[in-house]
Formats: sequence, structure tokens, C-alpha cells
Amino acid sequence: MLQPRKTKYRKVQKAKMKGNAQRGNQLAFGSFGIKTLEQCWLTGRQIEAARQAVTRKMRREGQIWIRVFPDKPITKKPAEVRMGKGKGALDQYVAPVTPGRILFEVEGVSLAIAKEGLRLAAQKLPVDTKFVVRRDYVEE
Repeated sequence: MLQPRKTKYRKVQKAKMKGNAQRGNQLAFGSFGIKTLEQCWLTGRQIEAARQAVTRKMRREGQIWIRVFPDKPITKKPAEVRMGKGKGALDQYVAPVTPGRILFEVEGVSLAIAKEGLRLAAQKLPVDTKFVVRRDYVEE
């Protein structure tokens, strides 16, 4: 029978992001949204830049929901430091995103304004996205 290695410390690997999004892959609040087509880590700065782009286009009309939150801590060692000597200091927080995940949702504006606002937001993000509309949406 295979015995576990007897080491004092257990090495922690960075998690792999395999497969598509299992939750957060349907519109839940708004009539329009943007959905990712790739996997990546979104930083808080990228999410905030996209939020500002949508808000500016919508001119504070309607409502926006941000469906991702950066809650994964990422550590990094300083530049030009030798290997070893423990784990690096906390660098930033990221939101792991897999294909199919809804990032932003919008409600209370016309289709044209929502499409343009979410297009501007998508330009701020490092992933390919797709504009999605609620199935039962009817243009007034």
C-alpha cells in the first residue's frame, strides 16, 4: 500500500481552473449582462474600471449588479530575490472566472444603452465576453 510522504510541510499548488462555470452562469437580476468565454483571474482594479465604464454610459439610470468578487489572495515575492525563504507577501486579490460566468448585469435602461455600456465594460476586461439578454425580455 502506498504510504504518504513524511514531510514537515505540505506544498500548496495554485488551483487549476478546469471546465465551465457551474454557478453564476445565468442572468439572475437584470435583463442584460456580459458572460465570459474564457478563463482568467480578474483583479479588483479591472472590475472597478469596467463598473465605472458602465455607470458613465448609463448616466446613473437603471441598476448594475456585479456578479464577481475578488476574494482569492495572490502572493508575490519582490523583484530580484533569491529562491526559498518562504512564501511571498500578499500582492493582490483576484476573482477566478471560468467560461460561462456572468460578470455584470444591467436593468432599467434600453437595449441600445445597455449593449453599448456593457461593450465599454468588456473592453476593460482581459477576457472575451458575450452580450446576453434575458429570454423573456420584451422591448417597450
